[in-house]
Amino acid sequence: MSSQSTTASSAGAIRALTLELKGLQTSPVEGFTVTANEDNMFVWTVALYGPPGTLYQGGYFKAVLKFPTNYPYAPPSIKFLNKVWHPNVYENGELCISILHPPVDDPHSGELACERWNPTQNVRTILLSVISLLNEPNTSSPANVDASVMYRKWKESNGKNDEYARLVRKQVEASRLDAERDGVVVPETLEEYCIKTAPKPTEDTFDLDEDYYDYGDESGISFFP
Repeated sequence: MSSQSTTASSAGAIRALTLELKGLQTSPVEGFTVTANEDNMFVWTVALYGPPGTLYQGGYFKAVLKFPTNYPYAPPSIKFLNKVWHPNVYENGELCISILHPPVDDPHSGELACERWNPTQNVRTILLSVISLLNEPNTSSPANVDASVMYRKWKESNGKNDEYARLVRKQVEASRLDAERDGVVVPETLEEYCIKTAPKPTEDTFDLDEDYYDYGDESGISFFP
């Protein structure tokens, strides 16, 4: 791909991400907050709150969401910054989920083509899928085999074999320290967790007006004047 084509692709990705971030600021996803890196729109920080009524309740898990320069034609990646013991999270924190897998025909993956990434997906659908996966892991193709085996034992014993639950709760407790350091109050109840109205804009809200990015630089895109 020529440098001109790459720049055009990056510009399209920046525009798409700018619109998505603005939408998430005005109409947030329950259980998540997202923040774009002010120096690089292709890198976002995600804070995930453990859903009430699950093992992850009260947890505060931070992750980095990285987008390719040809987004949304290729999927982003997600990597947790704190320890997450889960069948679909690798030891290094990378999340394995069908929606973030490239749309290639791989009969050995056990995934349907419709389960993989396509350009109609967006950050909102990704985040909702992650929340769903937290509580309902995919144990057919685990990223963490030990966690998968432990999870199945916990489920099949109706919670009597609680090794999996104990490990998860231990990580939830550790994550609370991160929340305290960040000055974050983690929602505990369903009422606190669910977002009923969009938050009012504040001075801290990332301004996404079009004046804040410029397509004139051949080497890339500057976000601020």
